[in-house]
Amino acid sequence: MTDRQPPASVTPATPASDTERAPRTIRLVDLKELQARQAGTIVDHLGIEFLEIAPDMLSARMPVDARTKQPAGILHGGSSVVLAETLGSVAAALCLPPGQRPVGLDINANHIRSVTEGWVIGVCRPIHIGRTTHVWQIEIRDEAKRLVSVSRFTVAVLG
Repeated sequence: MTDRQPPASVTPATPASDTERAPRTIRLVDLKELQARQAGTIVDHLGIEFLEIAPDMLSARMPVDARTKQPAGILHGGSSVVLAETLGSVAAALCLPPGQRPVGLDINANHIRSVTEGWVIGVCRPIHIGRTTHVWQIEIRDEAKRLVSVSRFTVAVLG
């Protein structure tokens, strides 16, 4: 293959200013403030707590208790998906400039291991952070660090 230059009449699209450009990393915010924003939501109801934030990672934990278990006494797969989508949505929002917001397009989850008690910890990392879509991978592990669930979450960027 040869390197080809675009025709002279084609110029790459660039944002009008740096404030309009979506950052490629997670914006670091105070975890207490981030947690406070969840008051009265499903995140609050299920007891999800944010643990750590870094430019390439967001983590949270969720209790395995009556709120998050299925009748068989194990962690409900839907609860794992709520944790995964919460992490992906919050991480995506922290990558966007003011005036833009993420909305979920697709999520899939593979449930690997059951959990009956304690906490599960989700870690979210970006696979792709684009202008119009993001793709996030979320691994959920038990307290012994055994893989419980893995999800891939895609968001559309609106605004």
